[in-house]
Amino acid sequence: LPEPPPPLLLPPPPSSARVPVPPGPISAIPGAGNNIALTVDDGASAEVIGAYVQFAKDTGARFTFFVTGVFDGWTTHSAELRPLVESGQIQLASHTWDHPDLTSLTSAGVAEQFARTKTFLSNTFGVDGTPYYRPPFGYRNAAVDAIAADHGYTVPTLWYGSLSDSGLITEEYLLECAHKYFNPQTIVIGHANHLPVTRVYGELVEIIRARNLSMVTLNDVFSLPEAH
Repeated sequence: LPEPPPPLLLPPPPSSARVPVPPGPISAIPGAGNNIALTVDDGASAEVIGAYVQFAKDTGARFTFFVTGVFDGWTTHSAELRPLVESGQIQLASHTWDHPDLTSLTSAGVAEQFARTKTFLSNTFGVDGTPYYRPPFGYRNAAVDAIAADHGYTVPTLWYGSLSDSGLITEEYLLECAHKYFNPQTIVIGHANHLPVTRVYGELVEIIRARNLSMVTLNDVFSLPEAH
């Protein structure tokens, strides 16, 4: 007999519970609650991107993917991803075109990083990822933020904790990081780069369920000022 599907996770909060985006970079969800925003960066491995998509389908997990546009996996899995993006279960945001230290580039170079990924997201998924951007390595300054804002990316998004899997680590260490950082009202980063995370989805789900956390996208918990 086939194994039954994993239990569904808690649903996101109602839209009436959204809070305004605070000024400056964000690394947590303000206020009281039981939300966790698990955000997934990069995308160097098409296989890991596909596994995250399947994780979302199997469990109802909600993610914000910070897309690095140069990686082929986003195109490879665009057909499976797009329905989840359209439903809001997966949100897309910008992690630049090819992951440079933005503070080391010229103004034109920074602008190109945002423009290329914005065009890619629009053409591939019908969304442009605004207003959230994650600076590679967390490196940003006022000049970078101003250029990002010119392209609609007005909310630099940092993190409270990380699964530490931008490079190859063991499954055991990844789970140590999850136990440490999966806490209420946090923004946590993982990476779609290496396979260990794909082997511990069940354990990650159990941590989330045991702590009564609700997986959310940034759009689930933040309201944005209306454009005039």
